[in-house]
Amino acid sequence: MRHLKLPLGMSDFEEIKQNGYYYIDKSGLISDLLVRKAAKVTLITRPRRFGKTLGMSMLAHFFDIEKNSRALFEGLEISKQKELCVQWMNQYPVIFLTFKKVDGLNFKSAYEMLEATIAEFCQRHSFLMESEKIAKEQKEVFQRLKECRASGTELKNSLEFLARMMQIHYGKQVILLLDEYDVPIAKASSNGYYKEMLEVMKAMLGSSLKDNPSVKFAVITGCLKVAKESIFTGTNNFVSDSILSFGFSEYFGFTQKETEKLLLDADAAEYALAVRKWYDGYHFGNYDIYCPWDVLNYLHDLQDNPQAKPASYWKNTSDNAIIRSFIDYAGSNITRKMETLLSGGYIVQQIEENL
Repeated sequence: MRHLKLPLGMSDFEEIKQNGYYYIDKSGLISDLLVRKAAKVTLITRPRRFGKTLGMSMLAHFFDIEKNSRALFEGLEISKQKELCVQWMNQYPVIFLTFKKVDGLNFKSAYEMLEATIAEFCQRHSFLMESEKIAKEQKEVFQRLKECRASGTELKNSLEFLARMMQIHYGKQVILLLDEYDVPIAKASSNGYYKEMLEVMKAMLGSSLKDNPSVKFAVITGCLKVAKESIFTGTNNFVSDSILSFGFSEYFGFTQKETEKLLLDADAAEYALAVRKWYDGYHFGNYDIYCPWDVLNYLHDLQDNPQAKPASYWKNTSDNAIIRSFIDYAGSNITRKMETLLSGGYIVQQIEENL
């Protein structure tokens, strides 16, 4: 078996490309976002460990005006679209934030993590304090955000404020990339401060996405579509892409063709049947999709031990509190269905994507 440099647990596009890790080309997502599925705001929901953060990192490196990413994309599908690359590659200021660390046993600790997330972005963009185009009063607010001493109102409006600052500095609209947007709300639901966190996140997302002239477009990713409280109500040209949609199905997870090529490159085609039996458990849009976390972990084990057996690597990668609470809420009806599945049977169930 050929040993590939597998990017297990890695979600930084630049790190993977610069250090020669095996990369399955998902750069077609860029042209689809810009041309085929162009929208002011795009929400993409997928299960954990399906490459959402890596995809967002790729987008950030492609668009960010502060980077020179041509070498990273050389040879990838998007590089063949010369005019698109000239027009978009490293041509726009980017706000790329992940909310995956916004967690806590109470609202105070989670709120502090949210403050730290915004502060970290400000620290990386401290050069804005030196910009002659930005007013003194704006710099003072920026400094408070940077030092985690902004008021509640300033934090709620921080994304809108930062987009406006960057637009003033660069003279161009901002591309907004928000990863794991639902984590603060899901964690709050599990730990008893749902209403408080929902108020903050609703205000933060609402002010930055609704009729914001500083934002060219936004892409948001998460596991859940939080729609009951209408977080995105009023957002113009809003597109939601879930596992039931047909827009970006092939860009998150491995397709059949990509999995076959990965096994071929690893000289492990003989394990294709086992990989398919264990990990080809998803159907997104028109595509049968493999869980990439499972496939990469199994291939990693095979490289160390060709006799390794498949395992359920994915099951220990997430907090399942929201599923447990749903089963408790649903009662005996869902319990019977779960028992059917666990005994080797099957059920036919309509999926409700709005939680």
